[in-house]
Amino acid sequence: MNAFNPGVPPQNRAPQSIGFLLLDNFTLISLASAVEPLRMANQLSGRELYRWHTLSLDGRQVWASDGLQITPDAACDSAPQMDTLIVVGGVGIQRSVTREHVTFLQAQARHGRKLGAVCTGSWALARAGLLDGYDCSVHWECLAAMQEAFPRVAMSTRLFSIDRNRFTSSGGTAPMDMMLHLIGREHGRELSAAISEMFIYERIRNEQDHQRVPLKHMLGTNQPKLQEIVALMEANLEEPIDLDELAVYVSVSRRQLERLFQKYLHCSPSRYYLKLRLIRARQLLKQTSMSIIEVASVCGFVSTPHFSKCYREYFGIPPRDERQGQPIGQPVMVMPIPQDLALMPNSSAISALSQAQGESTFASVRVL
Repeated sequence: MNAFNPGVPPQNRAPQSIGFLLLDNFTLISLASAVEPLRMANQLSGRELYRWHTLSLDGRQVWASDGLQITPDAACDSAPQMDTLIVVGGVGIQRSVTREHVTFLQAQARHGRKLGAVCTGSWALARAGLLDGYDCSVHWECLAAMQEAFPRVAMSTRLFSIDRNRFTSSGGTAPMDMMLHLIGREHGRELSAAISEMFIYERIRNEQDHQRVPLKHMLGTNQPKLQEIVALMEANLEEPIDLDELAVYVSVSRRQLERLFQKYLHCSPSRYYLKLRLIRARQLLKQTSMSIIEVASVCGFVSTPHFSKCYREYFGIPPRDERQGQPIGQPVMVMPIPQDLALMPNSSAISALSQAQGESTFASVRVL
């Protein structure tokens, strides 16, 4: 998406045009999670900040992974002018991406489009060579395959990654977090916070939030001992089990325990255990009103200073700043209803904006 020009009055900025390229068996929840924040941004601002359209290679209907069919707005060769193109992937992504998709995506990159992907759509961008040297997020089911197939792509377990003119998201509702982050960056945090409230979205997750990748997916079925050890760690965060005891529980030596973690999880057992406790602490800080002292205690830290030191070393900020950095609600400011809503009646964005005029929240947020 284009970065807005602060020197241009808001009412004079052209709407940002975003295309969604639907691949066969795309996940409908990921598409909806990416489009709905745009619709709500228009409704709450009372203006067409964004317009969007769906694409397929030939303009024909595309099947979603749940069996529903979507008729796209255009074929790729007749796509409207757009600032950004987002690839919507889903099930069987390796079979869904064709040479024609690759050629189209490479052409969009040459024209300077910003490129994004949701769910497994990152595979298409990577296959086109458009993610080499970029940070990239993808649904965890596709993570190992992408690491193997595209070693020049910096794969991550983060919910979403924004790296220069590329932005990629994992699946499910994670695209909503990514879009809210982009909307907030372009039009102000008040708008993104108001959108999250409209969708009953308790917290806008950021780039530091990670997918919870099932360990069995990372390890396969060949390491039952290691899976058992990690399960014991996860079940005993408040009162951590001594590593020698863990080794005894699963009938391995302490040396074998160390080797398993180094080989398959690329860290020591104590470091992994600490990571589990800190991630749990971060969840409690963001999602509960528990005091920092209470959080430290339930996550197995004997003192608050030790907890704060470990937290800062791992996340880069102290626990107090983590909590203070959360968005808070702000009063909205009413803006006049624009007079040009009848323009472009065939636009999905304008149609949705026109229908939203009767909503109590219409034009309720002043945008940057």
